[in-house]
Amino acid sequence: MSEVCVISIYVPDIVKAMDFYTTVLGFKVDQKYGSKIVSLVNGELPFILEEKEQGTCDPSTKPAGVVLALKTEDIDRTVKALKEHGVAFIIDEPTDCPVGKFISFRDPFGNVLEYLQFGRL
Repeated sequence: MSEVCVISIYVPDIVKAMDFYTTVLGFKVDQKYGSKIVSLVNGELPFILEEKEQGTCDPSTKPAGVVLALKTEDIDRTVKALKEHGVAFIIDEPTDCPVGKFISFRDPFGNVLEYLQFGRL
């Protein structure tokens, strides 16, 4: 069974997004991962704002909008299982990120999902 472990929102301007989510919606900044990724306090489930380059918020070409990240303990085994089911990958191989490794893919309707393995390998 999969478990949602992160909710990410991709935005074109991290400063404007932080202002909206903190000032308007009342979230607090938990942690910053460089200049383009911010974790907001949201109980047990991390809530991430990530700045993407202009033009990459087009869902037909790149991950955009709200993305659910599912937790995996073994990203390579998970990728193998997804490939066996013919899943459409956005990123072909697991990729390093600030908290571990991830893989992005689409469900049959075009929605973007990610699997995330925490920790450095």
